Amino acid sequence: MNHFLADDEKEIRGLFRDFAERYLMPRRRELDEKHEYPRDLLEEMAKLDFFRIIVPEEYGGFGDRVMFTVLGIEELSRAEAGTAIAFGANGLGATPIIVGGTEEQKRKYLPPIADGTKYACFALTEPDAGSDAAAVKTRAVKKGDRYILNGTKRFITNAGEAEIMAVVASTDPERGSRGLSMFIVEKDFPGVSFGKVEDTLGIRAAFKREIYFEDCEVPEENLLGGREGTGFINVAKTFGRTRPAVGAQALGIAQGAFEEALKYAKERKQFGQPIASFQAIQVMLADMATKIEAARALLYTVARNIDAGEPDTDAAAAMAKYYPSDIAMEVTVDAVQILGGYGYTTEYIVEKYMRDAKITQIYEGTNQIQRLLLAAHLIRKGSV
Repeated sequence: MNHFLADDEKEIRGLFRDFAERYLMPRRRELDEKHEYPRDLLEEMAKLDFFRIIVPEEYGGFGDRVMFTVLGIEELSRAEAGTAIAFGANGLGATPIIVGGTEEQKRKYLPPIADGTKYACFALTEPDAGSDAAAVKTRAVKKGDRYILNGTKRFITNAGEAEIMAVVASTDPERGSRGLSMFIVEKDFPGVSFGKVEDTLGIRAAFKREIYFEDCEVPEENLLGGREGTGFINVAKTFGRTRPAVGAQALGIAQGAFEEALKYAKERKQFGQPIASFQAIQVMLADMATKIEAARALLYTVARNIDAGEPDTDAAAAMAKYYPSDIAMEVTVDAVQILGGYGYTTEYIVEKYMRDAKITQIYEGTNQIQRLLLAAHLIRKGSV
């Protein structure tokens, strides 16, 4: 469908699509099976200035437009979601600095993210804290001109690869979520170490590790925004801008799986004719296409609202995260079904799309949590 993209949006989409088809499509099975971090591909993206879409112009970027990110991530995920997420995690790590950092912090840390010479990550989740951010146990204690961090983060995308980490820690445990603060921690700060790469179901080119902080000294100038107690607010602001990117990951995965299923249905013959001629398959394909276009329309609309500066878009961002990811799971399962027994083997790529889709329903707030956030907003405001 024609979504009436502006010329610069069409250019971004075209550049990312060309890269995905030239570099990711041929290697999607290899990247999944070898479970290797796609550093060479990220370096190629840096040469093409891809990282600049996640940073404002004044810090070396192209304007930090959510629509740019959505279009780029969608095209990468259509080909290989693990690499798309390894790239997208840089936006998640940079966004807290964009929305909550001091001018000095922005000028120090955003330019190297924009040019792709340093990677970023966002560290919130812990062994006992995921959806419940108030349960964060990582502790930051002020000592002179430094904060001493102790704690563990888990399932952190790009951990061990990223030089710049936005880390959530408690500076006042008695205040719960209001006692959370955020810090910019560099990978080589003393007291930082990393666990093994998690062996995950899907998105296997996107590395996730634990991060350990053992008496890690962080300069006070690295307290995000220069104020304690603003961590939860900055987490909310961050997710309000990055959840549509998860929707874009899901949308790209769904699109890729649909295209594979459609191609197979037109080629595979049973009873002397292509299975695409059977009404049961036609209905499945029609439903898959409709769901994908509905998800795309929602996602693009939310991205445009955020970029336009519309107030109170967090509920819409939740919709743009959970609906496309639920659709991705449905579409990829149906794609496997259309391929039948072949779909369940690694001879065909649709099983990978199905494995990759699952995480989009889980991270950056499970889809159940997204629905609760939306419901609370509806009850309070009466509309989205």
